[in-house]
Amino acid sequence: MKSIEGIGLADVQEVYSGPEGDLWEMVMGEQIHVGGFASSMDLAERAGIGEGMSGVDLCCCNGAGMRFLVRFRNVAKMMGVDITETVINRGVTRTAAEGLSDRIGFGLADVTASELPDAEADFVWGEDAWCYVEDKEKLIAEAVRLVKSGGTIAFTDWVEGDPGMSGEDAARFLRFMKFPGVQDIAGYRSLLEANGCEVLVAENTGRFAPCVDLYLNMLNMQLTYDALKIIGFDTELMGAMSGEMLHMQNLGHAGKIIQGIFIARKN
Repeated sequence: MKSIEGIGLADVQEVYSGPEGDLWEMVMGEQIHVGGFASSMDLAERAGIGEGMSGVDLCCCNGAGMRFLVRFRNVAKMMGVDITETVINRGVTRTAAEGLSDRIGFGLADVTASELPDAEADFVWGEDAWCYVEDKEKLIAEAVRLVKSGGTIAFTDWVEGDPGMSGEDAARFLRFMKFPGVQDIAGYRSLLEANGCEVLVAENTGRFAPCVDLYLNMLNMQLTYDALKIIGFDTELMGAMSGEMLHMQNLGHAGKIIQGIFIARKN
């Protein structure tokens, strides 16, 4: 696993409480993960998540993933946990506006210590957000604690690909994204197995590089003014961010950063 010192929860909270978080949502949509709706449906179908089930979304952000599950997979109940008050408040408002508050709840907490009850959820869910959590071992242990015996842990995440990143590339990427560290596929598999799970799926989705291409095309060809407005028309900052996005694009095309999909069953 590649990691960096000096990045923590406060940095993540700052991102998603301010213009940087708004910029990501503008480019990636309300779901704010690689592949959007198609990625969510693929994860849910492959994990067998469906009617009448109850789940917990760790790092739920604004709750779009939970609203997807309730609307399109007929999940009965969802509880979302996130550490950033801004996105929790936004999620509560959006969920109420969609008339789903009776089926979706939110909790403001550290996802490695959610204080939710043991072994009540049918599944734990996550989409491209566990890269923001510093202690991946505690996170996986918490996910396993929350699900029933035979329950499912289903998530996607940004992970390091097989070619691997140099220390310099990793530091630059992690600093830009405010990730304290990124796991790799083998690392997540090992953590799941060490916590008593059978790993059913652990692989590269192949979506990362094409989606980063899309985001850059949107910013350069259509949404430049909108992006500048979000960051206070700071063209120097826009140029710096574009440079970091191009670096991330290069890492994606080299297979050094990928979107991994993971599905595991608690024994």
